[in-house]
Amino acid sequence: MLTEAAAQWLGRNAFTGEMLPTPAVEGLSVETIHALTADPRRYGFHATLKAPFGLGEGKTEAEFLDAIEGFTAATPAFAIPNVIVGQIGRFFAIVPDQVYPELQDFTAGVVEAFEPFRAPLSDADIARRKPDALSEKQREYLFRYGYPYVMEEFRFHMTLSGQVPPDQAPAIRAALDARFGALTNRPLAIDALSIFVEPERGADFIAYRRFPLTGALKNRKTAS
Repeated sequence: MLTEAAAQWLGRNAFTGEMLPTPAVEGLSVETIHALTADPRRYGFHATLKAPFGLGEGKTEAEFLDAIEGFTAATPAFAIPNVIVGQIGRFFAIVPDQVYPELQDFTAGVVEAFEPFRAPLSDADIARRKPDALSEKQREYLFRYGYPYVMEEFRFHMTLSGQVPPDQAPAIRAALDARFGALTNRPLAIDALSIFVEPERGADFIAYRRFPLTGALKNRKTAS
């Protein structure tokens, strides 16, 4: 499955907590691969639909979990028609081969549904997003939703690397194509929402709870 293949590539499974050896890639050292996969290894393999946030004042975890359960119970599972190994800037990721309106509508619904639970960003959090470098629409979304790349600015992705220097990109591309070739150029089920938790700032993210969408098989793992 895609989640297991990604865990073997990144060196950690965020759903089980298992740490795995860094894979070998022809032409690059193990140390280089370990460094290039450091960020997605910490985050865990998944598609971020709503950026990490703390609960707002007066909001409880129980209320938040109830809201997710209600949302997923009312939302049918569906599939992205085709996913590929692609690049976003210098990052490699599993991405749709094109923009799919059903997927965009779903992710926008997730952002809106759980916005009432989000604590406001601190000034430091806003500064880290470099608002002056964003477009007017992205700045609007940053202040409205706590993240600039939502709604029509959002692009679904499941990250497989940090920023890869151009001279190393061909080797990474070849390794990813070999590892994920049988799992891409095919549909990807969107059948659950998972909560990922950062126990403390800078710690590895862990998969905390998984909520199947309506019609999904409850014993099936998902990467999104």
